Amino acid sequence: MGNYTARFKKVAELDAAERRALAQLYFRYYEGGDGETEFFADLDRKTEVLLVHCGGALIGFTTSEIYERTWRGAKVQILYSGDTVVDRAHWGQQALSFAWIGRLGRLRRERPDLPLYWFVIVKGHRTFKFLPTFGKSFYPHWSIDRSDLKPLADQLAREKFGDEYDAERGVVAFARSRGHLKREIAFPSEEEKSRDAVRFFLERNPDYLKGHELVCLCEISDENMRPLTKRVFDKAAA
Repeated sequence: MGNYTARFKKVAELDAAERRALAQLYFRYYEGGDGETEFFADLDRKTEVLLVHCGGALIGFTTSEIYERTWRGAKVQILYSGDTVVDRAHWGQQALSFAWIGRLGRLRRERPDLPLYWFVIVKGHRTFKFLPTFGKSFYPHWSIDRSDLKPLADQLAREKFGDEYDAERGVVAFARSRGHLKREIAFPSEEEKSRDAVRFFLERNPDYLKGHELVCLCEISDENMRPLTKRVFDKAAA
């Protein structure tokens, strides 16, 4: 499909042209909220952004915030995923995924003493499908009980979203959408609906078209990674 390059950049170091390119790509696929004002405000709350280019053009990005919290008397490290967008013509590329997994590996290398968790709120079935590709288990899961992760997920979600987080449903139910998929790409195909992950996402977050987001938490540990994920992770962590 092309030669891809992927690199991380601190949000504070983005120039005006890069910020415009991020917004333009995002609004090809999302609508709702207060447009660019809300997009840029959310971007500025993140730590860094992974930029993926092909032939000099921005074709994908994912934002993240990296921070520490105290959980049950001990420090833990959190990677919170924000907006993730890939141009439809490049949905099959792996550059974004591999670079992102490598970033997790470097976090482990930098702070091997801290348990590491991936915290993400999911507004579409395609993003949710990345969870089972990455990890063996996570919260919530359709067949594996990881309710041990729910208290931490609840704490992180309440901290960020306050009363808009519905802990019973595990969903951030925004009173007004802060961004949701455009209808032309929001619905899964019949083949996608046959997959456990997609069916589960639709059951747990039926109002995703309104901008509601499913709160998910994945433990980043050697035992919980898929084989390919672990190989990329270990190479970066070495």
